[in-house]
Amino acid sequence: MAAMSYLSVIERYHEHEQLVKELLESILVGISDPLMLSDPGFRVRAMAEIANSYPFIELLYVLDGDGVQISDNVAIVNRVVQAIPVGRNLSRSHRPYFSKAQETERLKITTPYLSNASGQLCLSASYRIEDDSGRGFIVVDINLTQLIEFMMGDRARRRATPLFKGVYTALVVGLFIMVLVLISMATVDIVALLAEGLVPSGSIKPFSIIIFITLALAVFDLGKTILEEEVLMHKDIFRHSSTRRTITRFISTILIAISIEALLTMFKASLGEMKYVQPAIGMMFAVVGLLVGLGIYVFLGAKAELLLKQGNGKP
Repeated sequence: MAAMSYLSVIERYHEHEQLVKELLESILVGISDPLMLSDPGFRVRAMAEIANSYPFIELLYVLDGDGVQISDNVAIVNRVVQAIPVGRNLSRSHRPYFSKAQETERLKITTPYLSNASGQLCLSASYRIEDDSGRGFIVVDINLTQLIEFMMGDRARRRATPLFKGVYTALVVGLFIMVLVLISMATVDIVALLAEGLVPSGSIKPFSIIIFITLALAVFDLGKTILEEEVLMHKDIFRHSSTRRTITRFISTILIAISIEALLTMFKASLGEMKYVQPAIGMMFAVVGLLVGLGIYVFLGAKAELLLKQGNGKP
């Protein structure tokens, strides 16, 4: 549940590019009053209104018809909308959102880029307006990650993410402690076994040590999977592949543990302990059943996701 990677953000942007354009156009049309070109107070009020409803908007300023900034930057500082005396009289005529806006369309939205100020993925959108003295352009800078989260309805979950991470981290720490306990138990048994000298060929004591080590491996792999999936990596809950990946890794851990346990039980049976034959066979069948079930789940899940994408891509 880490922050969205740049790759995930850009993928989501391209999936919903038309919706992003429609949303930004509606926002800019709502504030496209000619007073934006001449009234600083009106610009601050307009920014306050849209920032309250659309928290992904970070900056607003106005250009004249030649691409020169004729206003201060209006931004959110400590959750308060302020006019910052920066940027006035700068020529932005070389920027894509201005040069393209000279064409027939009123609205121009740039492709995603990394902001020099914040280091985050951003968009800039410009909208052409006109008054008696000529024409100008309203420009807003948008935090693309926050925009995607806003459109996906993911902001509330994001606020609870630190709590989720804390709980998962505590659980993983508990699992790793159990790994240390199992390893210590295996170590004690190994030392005791070596102290006995030669071990009879039919002894099953080494198998109990292997069981401890196998359990430690399985528990460690489970803790590692939870740590990676829920704490360190970004998990896109809106993608079926994300859940499918987590389940696949979890079931794979169980498969490895049961397979090793079945193999050990079969070895015990081969040493004359015939009572272990049926449990070993049962565990082997369990492994095969889990493997077949996992394969069917992965196949059907991938097919369903493909059909869903194809359905969403239809006009």
